[in-house]
Amino acid sequence: MIPSTMPVQPHDTRYCCFVVGSDCFAVASIGVAEVLRDGKITRVPHAPEAVIGLIHLRGRIVPVIDMRRRLGLPAAATPLGGTHLVLSLLDDWYSLLVDEMLEVIEVADHDIEQPSRAAPDSTHDAVTGVYADAGRLVHFLDPQRIVQALARQREPFLNRQGASHGGI
Repeated sequence: MIPSTMPVQPHDTRYCCFVVGSDCFAVASIGVAEVLRDGKITRVPHAPEAVIGLIHLRGRIVPVIDMRRRLGLPAAATPLGGTHLVLSLLDDWYSLLVDEMLEVIEVADHDIEQPSRAAPDSTHDAVTGVYADAGRLVHFLDPQRIVQALARQREPFLNRQGASHGGI
């Protein structure tokens, strides 16, 4: 086999951009199932603060994560409206409630700057990189980290209530 002499092309990834508060954020578009406007949200008791409820989407029950609360920003005046960015993570779906959807951008991986390391319990623990794009700073988020942090917030409640997931 003859080794290739072609230069390796940088890998470009497509990202869905959205606004939360006054900042621009993005997630890889490959994990985005769809975008919805104004879904009916049903509240759930004892959920982490950022999980404001559930929506029913074509036979699926989808948790709604208020990204303002998740990122430590003040809650919106009308939190039950807004735009839902529905993500598919493994076999589960999650809705990120955002203020406004923007465009899809394509960014070379090497153009994304690594952020300073956030504390594990920080509201910005899901930020994986930043990119300066057309006069704005885009903060890239890892959806898995968004969801994992919420699961960690739920554990103390389950322990206080005596809930069990099997075992004794």
